Amino acid sequence: MDPNRASARLCVLLRHLRCRSAGTVIAHHTSGVGSLASFHPQQFQYTRENNVLSLEQRKFYEENGFLVIKNLVSDADIQRFRNEFERICREEVKPFGLSVMRDVTITKSEYVPSEKLVSKVQDFQEDEELFRYCTLPEILKYVECFTGPNIMAMHTMLINKPPDSGKKTSRHPLHQDLHYFPFRPSNSIVCAWTAMEHIDRNNGCLVVLPGTHKGSLQPHDYPQWEGGVNIMFHGIQDYDKNNARVHLVMEKGDTVFFHPLLIHGSGRNKSQGFRKAISCHFADANCHYIDVEGTSQENIAKEIVNMASKMYGLNDITMKDVWTFRGRVVKGERINL
Repeated sequence: MDPNRASARLCVLLRHLRCRSAGTVIAHHTSGVGSLASFHPQQFQYTRENNVLSLEQRKFYEENGFLVIKNLVSDADIQRFRNEFERICREEVKPFGLSVMRDVTITKSEYVPSEKLVSKVQDFQEDEELFRYCTLPEILKYVECFTGPNIMAMHTMLINKPPDSGKKTSRHPLHQDLHYFPFRPSNSIVCAWTAMEHIDRNNGCLVVLPGTHKGSLQPHDYPQWEGGVNIMFHGIQDYDKNNARVHLVMEKGDTVFFHPLLIHGSGRNKSQGFRKAISCHFADANCHYIDVEGTSQENIAKEIVNMASKMYGLNDITMKDVWTFRGRVVKGERINL
């Protein structure tokens, strides 16, 4: 799409959206998770009343901040997502608003359109095929347990973690996803993250720190890694290294749902293949935007706005504008977001 047309379209979309806006887990791990026996019955804070999750599953999420559902997404759907990702990498399709990321170790001189040079695509809300993931009934029935019936798809990604170059740049530092989001409350946001193939510690599975969703948002910044850090890979600068860690070994189609304050990351890909996963952050449409100026989120807000400004050729957009543009209603009504 022509840059001028893209910028004009974004302006129209933002004006339109502003007018509409009203003010049992099965995973291998290295150490134990919070015990269900220690859970004291009380009002649930992190899940809604529903007939989908068992009482045991609700208690597990309440205590640990994540829940793995086995074999949730079909092989057929995953193959379709894989095919579309490959088309994007070959530049056969260029969805509006899509960001295509490369590993920091890949130089511009090496670039030839290929999935081997793309580490991630994000903001695929305008790609009809990939966005189907965010509307799958089997995904949304679980999402609703955390967000309620009015559901917004806010942030979309397909991650293609490359074999590590030896500089350890394929790892993702421990972080909290809420660092990137200017909307609240956090308990009405959830991520769905689906393995597109077998994922284990060898090819860089997710690692989570159970129970950390009960804490507050921590300051984030780029880690001081010798081999370099990928763009926007912020990490927590100070966390309790005594926290138990759980490495999520997942099979194709397995999906983990987790809270935006849960501390998590992923290790480097020590295999020779690419590790793929597709994900979306969902939020209750009743969530509201906040001003992050003067907070620990100000650093990432500047990066996000600068990147969007360069992509669309606009100078007067805000963090709220960016997220308003990204968001799509997938069930119920669009209310605040």
